[in-house]
Amino acid sequence: METAPRPVPAIIVAIDGPSGTGKSSTSKAVATALGLRYLDTGAQYRAITWWMVENGIDTADAEAVADAAAKPEIVSGTDPLAPTITVDGIDVSGPIRTQEVTSKVSAVSAVPRVRTLITELQRSIAAGAEGGILVEGRDIGTTVLPDADLKVFLTASPEARAARRSGELKGKEATDLTATREALLRRDAADSGRKTSPLAKAEDAVEVDTSDLTLQQVIECVVTLVEEKRALR
Repeated sequence: METAPRPVPAIIVAIDGPSGTGKSSTSKAVATALGLRYLDTGAQYRAITWWMVENGIDTADAEAVADAAAKPEIVSGTDPLAPTITVDGIDVSGPIRTQEVTSKVSAVSAVPRVRTLITELQRSIAAGAEGGILVEGRDIGTTVLPDADLKVFLTASPEARAARRSGELKGKEATDLTATREALLRRDAADSGRKTSPLAKAEDAVEVDTSDLTLQQVIECVVTLVEEKRALR
């Protein structure tokens, strides 16, 4: 008599790291390969920043941002093959990637009220993900999901990160490597220096330096880490 296949245990994976380390591409590919849901938490902070800009809120005024933080309704789709994000029913997957939003997201993200609301949303999405989920961001392993089954922290040299990010920019937003590198370092300083949920590596996270690795190599590395963790459950 044949026995039913053993179900794959649900797993929560946290992937953190600064911009330009290959975090998003790696996370979506790993989630797809392993049948996990996927959440880009950075897109949520970009979404609330976009809403602030669209509604005339001074993003440099922390009190004004805090007062308005609960107004927009942000909904994130968790299909790694086609992740979606809407604000009040509007698809903002394109608008949140503009340079204007990019330049203001750190200030908005640093407001404690914003982080509290977005963190609650992220935890709710992770808790409701059947079969497991891969959540990527900057404070997932340390603040949002400190009990995640696996924590991975991606790093890369500033030069490697600048080359990748510059390659992602098109048209008017394309910049030279030096300017891109400086912008990334400023973002690092802002994210690492904020008082509420700063960018940091969790003590029990596995660090992966992607500087000299291809995207496929990084994906394979993380897939292996997840499979090894699953095997122990």
